[in-house]
Order: sequence, then structure tokens, then C-alpha cells
Amino acid sequence: MTTLGTAETFKRDWVDGFVTAYGRTVRKVPDAYGVVAREAPRAGKVAVIIGGGCGHYPAFAGLVGPGLAAGAVVGDVFTSPSAEQVYRTARAADGGAGVLFGYGNYQGDVLHFGLAARRLAAEGIESRTILVTDDIASGPAESPERRRGVAGDFLVFKIAGAAAERGDDLAAVHAAAEKANAATRTFGVAFGGCTLPGAPEPLFTVGDGEMELGLGIHGEPGVRTVERLSATELADALVDGLLPELPAGDGRIVVLLNGLGRTKYEEMFVTYTRVHERLAAAGLSPLHTEVGEFVTSLDMAGVSLSVMVLDDELAELYAAPCDTPGYRSTGAPLRQVELESTVDELLAEIAPGNGIVDKVLTAALESVEANEAELGRLDAVAADGDHGLGITRGMRAAVSAARTAERAGEGVSATLLAAGTALADASGGASGALYGVLLAETGAGLRLPGPITLPALADAVDGAARAFVELGKAEPGDKTMLDAIEPFRGALREQAAAGASVADGWRTAAKVATAAAQETANLMPAKGRAARLAERSKGHADPGATSFALIVTAIGEALGKDSI
Repeated sequence: MTTLGTAETFKRDWVDGFVTAYGRTVRKVPDAYGVVAREAPRAGKVAVIIGGGCGHYPAFAGLVGPGLAAGAVVGDVFTSPSAEQVYRTARAADGGAGVLFGYGNYQGDVLHFGLAARRLAAEGIESRTILVTDDIASGPAESPERRRGVAGDFLVFKIAGAAAERGDDLAAVHAAAEKANAATRTFGVAFGGCTLPGAPEPLFTVGDGEMELGLGIHGEPGVRTVERLSATELADALVDGLLPELPAGDGRIVVLLNGLGRTKYEEMFVTYTRVHERLAAAGLSPLHTEVGEFVTSLDMAGVSLSVMVLDDELAELYAAPCDTPGYRSTGAPLRQVELESTVDELLAEIAPGNGIVDKVLTAALESVEANEAELGRLDAVAADGDHGLGITRGMRAAVSAARTAERAGEGVSATLLAAGTALADASGGASGALYGVLLAETGAGLRLPGPITLPALADAVDGAARAFVELGKAEPGDKTMLDAIEPFRGALREQAAAGASVADGWRTAAKVATAAAQETANLMPAKGRAARLAERSKGHADPGATSFALIVTAIGEALGKDSI
């Protein structure tokens, strides 16, 4: 991935765009790469000035506004701003009550902000500094002064800004920020490196099946390479890294799961459930949780976990309202965040029973699970690549629903209806709806009492195929699931007319469906998403027809020799 812009103009261009977009909240400092709040300077209020290199949005400029920072100064990508830029920004925000500088513990920032502080002092403007040192991977616990500032920047700046907003003097604002820094710890992981503006390649790469633990926010890799972890394992690694480092407290905490630029919010939410479980199990009470992007690293793929241990003062300050382009808070009191988990009953473990629908659908599930990757590959040729995942998820739900129905004494018809409804609900998408109607309508056609014969089953499949066509509007030759369903339906009818048993007739029809599914490689799609990229699909079998063939084949193998 190549970042938009060029190295020479990136800082200028994005700052100009930022103040243009958010001119209602911030304004640009004249002749400087800095922004200040529209309300700044405010007489008698400590000016909290934050900053560092760009590439970390919403840090730093996005955190300027009432209740947070009075101003922010930005350097080039991952490079500290100059002392002159820091000085000009501080002067633009100074309201006569002094300046608190806040930034991560990086040598360039320390030098340039330090020089600016000296210049302010020479002019009679008092300033103090909070160096954020939350990154546990960058130094030993016994030497916190060696640690970097990463996503904990946001938490510390929030406290400092709230203290300034309530009218604290410079010493008190500084003390609150120091307390917040001492109470904050962060640990991060990267899945892929970031790319500098205009550069063709990322600063570092992460191998397939690997991830980097203990990364920073300046494009550097982590301190340790490990095998790629699942969402649960990743949450455990992050929490396990932080727990021994957390200072003592009464259990109240703020939790920040921070995306580094490329990791999607949905992925972070998947990880957060386990994070919350682990923190609660350790006796901690999250009073507030943030999941999102707060301190990024351009387009780096990865996340970091930050925890700030609260006392009464920190809880009050963190809850205070603020209004900035990158973060807003209404000022609602903090309260304990309970674990909210959507229990997916359709995928719950239910022991297999003796029912025939359970038996055949379990066999079908095992088949699509074994072929999930190939179904996804076929779908990715001209669509979104989720067919294997979706149909597997749907079949798991169908099996679970079938087991529940059969245990409740339901017959084949009602059980198939329950399975079809569950499949459509869990799988979603067009294929989920269409598979759902196939199961449900087959069940509807088997309502007659007595044993299920092959003619009765053929009639039910006929009805299901008609419902499929009515819902999906497909025709033979459109390169859809119907190109396997229709040959299967016809063969099943022929086998019924010939007097075959249920099992033998079904297996014969399944072989016809399998051959027909393979022949779809010669067709051009005319329905669904694949129709937009029809040329790409040539030479590849239709994923829906393929999964249908897999399912009916597995069902045939699971059927008894003579009857259902």
C-alpha cells in the first residue's frame, strides 16, 4: 500500500486540509505547522500544547479543542517539530497562565520542545513538560524514563486538558498529567508495516503467519516476532503483557484498544471481548472503554492495548467533556462497563442425536468445512470470496437447529424448516437465503405422514427448486447454483420413476450434480456479483454449484441403504 502524497509536501498538505475541514474547531498558527483551538488563547487558562511528528492522526492535531489540548504542533512524518514551530504554537495559545508541553519520550521531541521552553522562559512565560512513557516494550520497568510514549499519549493528554479546563494552575495541571502517565501502560502488536508518503514499499514487512510484538509508532518493527495469533490469543498476549506492569489501585481502569491505521474497527471489537474478559477475571473494573484509532502509525496494520489505573481525581478528569475533531466526550459520569456478549446459540455445542436430519446435515457440514478454503477461492475469482465461510457458518447453524428440533420431537418436515431458517439467518447473503429456502421448502414438501419414499422426496425437491427459481430469478446457464440443482432435480425424478431406493437414487442424482457443477467452469455468470466480472470467472466452477454438489454428495453418503 502506498500512502498518498509526497514526502516533500505531505506535512503542509495535510495540515492545510485539516484546518479547512475543521475550521469550526481549530485554526492554523500563522507561519507555523501548528494548530490551536478556536477559543485559544483563553485568559487565565493553562495552555496544553501537544505534538510530535505527523503520521499519527488523530494525534496530535485532532486532539485540539475545548477540554483537551489548546494547541498542537506537528513535524514531518515520524520526525519531531522544530523548536521554532513549537515556540510559535505555544505563543499562539498562551493565555497568561503558563504552558504545559506534552509529548512522547523521543530524543528529537525532548530537544526541540526543551529549546522552545527555554525561549519561553526568557520571555517570562512559565512552562512545564510531561513526557509520556507508557510503552512497556521499550524499556525495563525499573527504568521508566527510557520508555517511549505511544497510545498512552491520548490518555495523558485527556487528563491534562481536563485539568486545564477546570481552571487548575500550571503546577496542578502538570501534577495531574504526571499522575496519569504513572498510571498508564501500553503494549502493542503489528501485522504489517507502514509506508511513508511517496514510498513504494513499507518500512518493514511481517512474514506470512507472523506478527511483531512490542512495536512502536514510528514505523519500526516489534521487539519480538511470533507466529500469527488468533483474536483470542492476541488478546491474551496483550493482557498478559500489561497485567504485571500495572500499578496498584482499587481496580478501576480506563481501557484503550487502539488501531494503528489499517486494522478495521470490526477486527478490534472481535479482540476486545476477550480483553474485557481477561481484565475482569484479574479483578479489574473497566469504567470506560475506547476502541478505535487514537495514535496511529500511517497505514500500519496492528493494535495496541492501553490501561490507565484510576483514582478519584483521574476518574473525574477523564469523564470531563471535550470537543475535538478526533475525539468527543459528553461528560457523562464513568460507570462500570459490563461484558456484553452476543451468545450465538446457533453455533453452540449441542451433542449429536440419532435423528436423520441431524445425521445428513452433519455430514454435509463436515464436507463444506473440509472444502471451505476452496469454496472461498472460487468465490474470490469474481466476487467477494466469502462463500466458503458463509456456507460453513450457515451449515453449523442448520445442524444446531436440527439437533434442537429433533430433541424436541419434531419430524423431518419441521426439522428441515428449522434448519433452513437457521442457515439463512446465520449465513446471510444471497447464498444463505437460497440455501435456506432449499431446506425449508424441501421440508414443506415432506409434510405427509408415513415413511419418506423417493417419489415423495423428488416431489419435495421439485417444490424447493421452484421456490429457488422464484426467489433467485436465475435460469439454467446463468452460472449459479441452479446449474447443479436442476440436473440434480431431474436425475432424482428419473430415479424415482425407475423405482430406486431413497439412498441409491439420491447418490445417483448427486453424481449428476457434481458433474454439472464442474461443467459450470465453461459458463459465463449472468446473475449476482460475479456477473460484473464475468470474464474472470471463465474456467472456474461456480462456488454455489460446487457447494451444492458437495452437500448433496455428503448427504447421499450418510443416508441408509434403503430409506430415510
